[in-house]
Amino acid sequence: MLESLINFTSVIDSAITIKTFLICTAVSLVLGVLTALVYMFINRCSRSFAVTLALLPAVVQTVIMLVNGNIGAGVAVAGAFSLVRFRSAPGTAGEISAIFLAMAIGLATGMGYVTLAVLFFVIIAAAMMILNAVKFGGREGSLRTLKITIPESLDYDGVFDDLFLRYTNKAELEKVKTTNMGTLFELQYTVSLKNPEMPKEFIDEIRVRNGNLNITCSKYAADDSL
Repeated sequence: MLESLINFTSVIDSAITIKTFLICTAVSLVLGVLTALVYMFINRCSRSFAVTLALLPAVVQTVIMLVNGNIGAGVAVAGAFSLVRFRSAPGTAGEISAIFLAMAIGLATGMGYVTLAVLFFVIIAAAMMILNAVKFGGREGSLRTLKITIPESLDYDGVFDDLFLRYTNKAELEKVKTTNMGTLFELQYTVSLKNPEMPKEFIDEIRVRNGNLNITCSKYAADDSL
């Protein structure tokens, strides 16, 4: 057993014993909790998702142990996993990567490779934290979704270009839709601000142009963080 832990060999010989099951389950639970802690350190998440990350490796490990050596059962379980919806709401890229990390840990411990599972977790968790710390893949400036309501009589083509030139690095018109029975237009822009925060002067000058109608500035919808 000790040699199996030191080397990258399985702690499971021919049959699953209570001892090996408890060792694999303990490692799965510990690594699952650590995975949840790493994800909570990097991103905000709900309590239910954190609990899911903590328990998922142990659940996957138990399933893999039950179908170990049975090709038919393994194919059936793979099909079942492909149909499972881990969340009712669409997940972000960070949530998907955390779920795959938890599942990979469960697969490794389910086959008895507990040392490999620990090493895999350490490498991936460190990579996630480093990439998040250096803001890998981030864009220049601060991306915001800017929605501006204008009257129907105002020609929206280029009406805010001079303001965007002063306050943003880049601004793209993503969507135009009519509101209030067609009497108003709602323009949706993706803007990269020169400053991290939205300047009040920028909002005030837009209000002058759009007749003091609704203006909404929110975080960019596509969240690329881990």
